[in-house]
Amino acid sequence: MRAPVLAALAAVALLTLSACTAADAAPSASPSPSSSSSSSTPSGAGGTAEVFTPIVGAALAPPEAVPSTDGATHLAYELLLTNVLGQTVTLDAITVLGDDAELLRLEGDELAAWMRPLGGSAPSRVLTAGQQGIVYLDVIVPSPGDAPDALSHVIELTPETAIPPVVEKPMSETIAVTRVAASTPIVIGSPVRGAGWLDGNSCCAVTPHRTAVNPVNGTLHAPERFAIDFVQLDAAGRIVGGTIDDLASYGYYGADIVAVGDGPIVSMGWELPEERPGSNPTGLALAEYGGNHIVQDLGGGRFAFYAHLQGGNPEGLAVGQRLRRGEIIGALGNSGNTDMPHLHFHIMDSPRPLSSNGLPFLIESFTLAGTVSDTDLVDCMTASVPCAVDDSDSGARAEVSPLYRDVLDFGN
Repeated sequence: MRAPVLAALAAVALLTLSACTAADAAPSASPSPSSSSSSSTPSGAGGTAEVFTPIVGAALAPPEAVPSTDGATHLAYELLLTNVLGQTVTLDAITVLGDDAELLRLEGDELAAWMRPLGGSAPSRVLTAGQQGIVYLDVIVPSPGDAPDALSHVIELTPETAIPPVVEKPMSETIAVTRVAASTPIVIGSPVRGAGWLDGNSCCAVTPHRTAVNPVNGTLHAPERFAIDFVQLDAAGRIVGGTIDDLASYGYYGADIVAVGDGPIVSMGWELPEERPGSNPTGLALAEYGGNHIVQDLGGGRFAFYAHLQGGNPEGLAVGQRLRRGEIIGALGNSGNTDMPHLHFHIMDSPRPLSSNGLPFLIESFTLAGTVSDTDLVDCMTASVPCAVDDSDSGARAEVSPLYRDVLDFGN
C-alpha cells in the first residue's frame, strides 16, 4: 500500500499498517473502490483478495440448533463487533448467510433493538471510535436438519468520514464465519412441578439474561443465554397476589425445586438471607449474585445451576452427593441478585455460573398453556393484575426448549 494512503488511514484507524520500501517489493496499484468494499488482490495464480474491514468481529460461541415451542429451530448467539476506526461508524444492516442463503436481515431501528454497544445498556447501532458492541442474533430455520454448517455476516456500514479509496461511505464487508456446533442439546426434566409456570426471561429475545455478558477472569462469557426465570401464575392468572414488596404476595414462594437429571453436586451455598422483593439489592459480592444455589454435574461437560433458593439447606444435601432426577433439592426463594421470588435455572459448560458458556436444553415433556404478550408481562409483573395468556398455540410439547413468555404446565 502506498505511503499517502497509510497517512490518511492513520488519521482515522486504530490499527498499524506498514508500508514496504522499494527494496522490499515492486510498487503495486492502489486498491480501487467498489460499491461494496475496497480490496487489493496479490498478483500471481491463487492470490487471495485483501479487503479492508473497519468493523471486525467474532461469535462469542458457536450456536447450537435448538428446537423450540414455536415449532421452529433457533440458533441463538452473540456477535462481538469492534470498530477499529478512529471515527464513529453507523451500522446500517447485518445479514446472516448460511449455505449462501439469507437467513436473517436486521436493519435500521430493528438492528438497533438487537444491539448493545459496550459501556452502555441502551439499544444503538452506532459505535464510536474504537468501541465494541454486541449484536444478539436469533437465526430461525424450520428444523435442526435445516441448520447450515456455518454462518457468515454481511455488515453494511457508514463511516462518519470517507477516505477513498479504502474507507468508503457507505461500504459493505463480510466477516465472522461462524461454525454451527455439531452437538445436540441435553434433554432434562423440569426443575419445577405443577401448572402455570411462566418463562419470565429466556431465549431468544433481548432479555436481561441474553444481555448478561460477563467480563470475568479477563474474557467475556454468556452463561445465561438460555437461562429461565420461573415464576408461577395463580388461579386468577396473577404473579403477584398483593403488594409487590411482600413475599407473602407470591403464592409460589417456597415451591419445591427438583433435580432435572442424575448427577453429583459440585458446589452449593445456603447462607444468604431472603431479599425484600420489589427492588434490586445492592452491595452484593460477585459470588453472592446467584444467592443460595446448587451446581450439579449432569455429565458430558454440562452443569445445571439452580439459583435464588431459600437458605438453610432444607434437604440436608452435601457436595459430592449424587442427585436423582425428580428429587427435591430445595425451595424457591428470593436470595441474591433478585427483585422478586423466582427460580433462575440454566445449563452451562463449566461449574462456574458467571464465567461459563450457556448451553441450550430441551425439557422432555410438558404442556404449552400459552404465551403472555410483552406488554402484559410488564404489567402483571409489577402489579396485582392477571397476565393475559394467548392460548392459540397451546398443546403438548416434547423435547423442545421453552421460549421467553411461554406459560408451561408440568406434572406433579
